[in-house]
Amino acid sequence: MFELKAGLTLNEKLNILADAAKYDVACTSSGVDRKGEKGKLGNSKACGICHSFASDGRCISLLKILMTNHCIYDCKYCINRVSNDVPRATFTPEEICELTIEFYKRNYIEGLFLSSGVLKNPTYTMEKMCETLALLRNKYKFNGYIHIKTIPGAADELLAAAGYLADRISVNLELPTEDSLKKLAPNKSFNSIINPMAKISSTIAGNRVLLGKDARMERSSGNKYLSHSIFAGENVRLDKSTESSKADAVTSSGQVLDLSAAKETGIFSDSWKKRSFAPAGQSTQIIIGASGESDYTLLRTTQKLYQTFDLKRVFFSAYIPINEDALLPSLDMAPPLLREHRLYQADWLLRFYGFQADELLSEDKPDLNVQIDPKCDWALRHLDIFPIELQTAPYYMILRVPGIGPKSAKRIIQARRYGLLDFNSLKKMGVVLKRAHYFITCGGKMMFNTPIEEKYITRQLISVNSKENWQVTHTEKYSQMSLFDDFGVS
Repeated sequence: MFELKAGLTLNEKLNILADAAKYDVACTSSGVDRKGEKGKLGNSKACGICHSFASDGRCISLLKILMTNHCIYDCKYCINRVSNDVPRATFTPEEICELTIEFYKRNYIEGLFLSSGVLKNPTYTMEKMCETLALLRNKYKFNGYIHIKTIPGAADELLAAAGYLADRISVNLELPTEDSLKKLAPNKSFNSIINPMAKISSTIAGNRVLLGKDARMERSSGNKYLSHSIFAGENVRLDKSTESSKADAVTSSGQVLDLSAAKETGIFSDSWKKRSFAPAGQSTQIIIGASGESDYTLLRTTQKLYQTFDLKRVFFSAYIPINEDALLPSLDMAPPLLREHRLYQADWLLRFYGFQADELLSEDKPDLNVQIDPKCDWALRHLDIFPIELQTAPYYMILRVPGIGPKSAKRIIQARRYGLLDFNSLKKMGVVLKRAHYFITCGGKMMFNTPIEEKYITRQLISVNSKENWQVTHTEKYSQMSLFDDFGVS
């Protein structure tokens, strides 16, 4: 293993651990609206957390670092695996607090994203991360947004402590099937990931019910559940909560985190009782391209995660070839950025457009068309129901027209009550006519005399998407600047 001289400076540690964090993509807007409080530093009212993958405070509002890149595991896809010869460093809890507070005071950041390699063992690592968060909340009175990546296998009381100290909590699935996890991450197991994910989900739901809120936080992918669990060894069922009008997905044990044990850890101060448990919800990350799963498998896994654990987000991370291994893609393979982009678009359709994974893909068509977006691809395979008349079509069908989103669909429903629609008014409502006009009519007329023919429309849509496809493919989103670029700090 790579050895460094003793006594690294804080800047040297930051260079190593901020760069090592660039492969973790589970960052998003906070999902909470906590205002500033007297005597405390910061808020999460409108942070717009983490809109890029850089660690530089000028460009993003989140300090994104690892606590350590030391790791006892040997995951084949990870740059920080124990067998790699890379520079290693570890922050102390006080050092992370110092960085967070100092960057916040300089208006570089609004919050913290903290992840870590596994130092010694999962429980020891998680204890140090919780100690960091407790110092920030209680000693430094930091009231800003915090997202923590938990360590699978850590003690339940530490997961509970993390949930009360952070705004969002994550457990990374990493790979979509148990077989791929065994091959590429031999030190991990599906149960060690799914079990804490289920407990966190149940605890979030219970906490929300106690606060008088709906138990479910995120929109699930409709009510149509898959006929069997894709999680090997995990017996998942839906239980009707006696305290909520909606079904809450829990594991067959129905376990939640032991919050009473968490209070005995010494991490909490008296103020812990005032906090909600993970108010911005739970998320996870799946690496794509490291193993051979199809998009169909990835979307079915994603849908099941939303339905079962009420996740806030499932993040996709295009695999970046960094390690040489017979089980991994070759080092000269480009990261599948366009595929990642299409999966995010499909994920949006699952969460907000009422689509199901089985509608978008199938065993006969297992992969998304990278040339056009998934909604256009679906519409082209269902030309028998198009074009639809916007003056009379139901909302759910309008929402399925390429180029029409939830906001513009609602505007169409409202506007047609008071008069006839035309294409000029549709453009003002936000409809993207360069995609939509192939699939709609207004007053029985199409915008152009367009043949409803799959090959012709496909060629036109590929032309429309070509510029966007090029930009996605040529965006090196995994590159990362130093926190000190252009600051003149050595």
